[in-house]
Amino acid sequence: MQAAEPRKLGGLHRNTFLNSPKLLDGSLRLKAEPRLRFAGQITGCEGYVESAAIGLLAGRAAAAERLGLAWIAPPASTAFGALLGHITGGHISVEAGESPRSFQPMNVNFGLFPELETPSHDAQGRKIKGKERGAARKRALSARALADLDGWLAAPRQAAE
Repeated sequence: MQAAEPRKLGGLHRNTFLNSPKLLDGSLRLKAEPRLRFAGQITGCEGYVESAAIGLLAGRAAAAERLGLAWIAPPASTAFGALLGHITGGHISVEAGESPRSFQPMNVNFGLFPELETPSHDAQGRKIKGKERGAARKRALSARALADLDGWLAAPRQAAE
């Protein structure tokens, strides 16, 4: 007698998250109860690195608040800022005639970054074509992000008003 083959069942993954653009402010505090701050996957970011990054930002915001310093969010041109903007609703806009978009969790990706003019020519003056044009755009976005992150980290913190 042959053993029955085990049934293969599909997995079900449920991602529970806040409607962060409506519920959280720019420093990840609950708008209705600002003493509460959220971080990690519950805020609507996907991935371990992204969740840790949002935890880092929540911690920096809480520390600034505790020290009486103004919280300065990272620039939207950085991965931190792009993800924070996604979570707090900076990316959700309704164009004329469109219906409101729903908030969905997301990993950090180049689509969240503010636009940047894609280089049309390489360092030797040759026209960039095809797939290399996309790679050049990503290199330019990355270079801008790193420079802006350095500036954000080096910026002096001011006392909150």
